[in-house]
Amino acid sequence: MSLQIEATYVDGVLKLDEAIPFKEHERVIVTIESQQSHKPTSRTRQSYGLIGWTGDPKVLRQIAEDDEYGVEESP
Repeated sequence: MSLQIEATYVDGVLKLDEAIPFKEHERVIVTIESQQSHKPTSRTRQSYGLIGWTGDPKVLRQIAEDDEYGVEESP
């Protein structure tokens, strides 16, 4: 199960904004991300490194954003 819940860091402890549906003493994995660093990223940044491109990043961006290389529509 995966949840995304906001919390506040106070005196060395995370205070959750709402209850979570886990049993007492159940082990969980926690990933922490600051809201201040949480910014939407472009498709180019999200897919960076997936194709092993070793050329100029500017050229790859031009190719990725060029309509000529977009998804073709069916007739």
